[in-house]
Amino acid sequence: MNEEYDMIVLSTDLTECILSGIMSVNGKKILHMDRNPYYGGESGSITPLEDLYKRFKLPGTPPASMGRGRDCNVDLIPKFLMANGQLVKMLLYTEVTCYLDFKVIEGSFVYKGGKIYKAPSTEAEALASSLMGLFRKFLVYVANFDEKDTRTFEGIDPKKTTMHDVYKKFDLGQDVIDFTGHALALYRTDDYLDQPCCETINRIKLYSESLTTCDDIKDIYEKMTGSEFDFEEMKGKKIDIYGED
Repeated sequence: MNEEYDMIVLSTDLTECILSGIMSVNGKKILHMDRNPYYGGESGSITPLEDLYKRFKLPGTPPASMGRGRDCNVDLIPKFLMANGQLVKMLLYTEVTCYLDFKVIEGSFVYKGGKIYKAPSTEAEALASSLMGLFRKFLVYVANFDEKDTRTFEGIDPKKTTMHDVYKKFDLGQDVIDFTGHALALYRTDDYLDQPCCETINRIKLYSESLTTCDDIKDIYEKMTGSEFDFEEMKGKKIDIYGED
């Protein structure tokens, strides 16, 4: 192979795909390679099931009761994206919408004190949730917060005030704190409580804004790019990649 390239990218993991995509749409000639028989690296989706068995060195082959191997598509790392986040904007910029579908989640749940609570996944649910009623004032503060506008701080220093002190200021109970930190801000531990509150407030704000952004790929595309979604153009790109079938 004697061709010349501006860049050679090894691995089709998420970071490498975004990098090669951004370079490609900016006119660079990219050679993108992966030693695996599937795309995506550690965050890939594996099909057929036979490849999944090989990936994890499982003995034998998938049982017939599991159906045809190509009927299954297993995510190594499920992708949960905030509709209003930077990652979605980058994916749209690199035009992966020609072979990537977005789907709004049907529900997210929190188990606490022997009960299951549904984390709001729509604006209507956010307003109706009993958990939301406990800290509506706090959510209004988050919605109005702008780290570049000191008038929205209300006595809180986002670079110094800890999240623990913010919760205390709004008199939030432990159940609500747990719900906010883990279901909305999506932290895996409570370490964030002793950190400056700016990042956490922005995480909660992103969650709230993502609820009201869109319901499907058409809304995501138009919201993020400011351009009208052209279904026929997207269909044409899919045909170029996969063929007519």
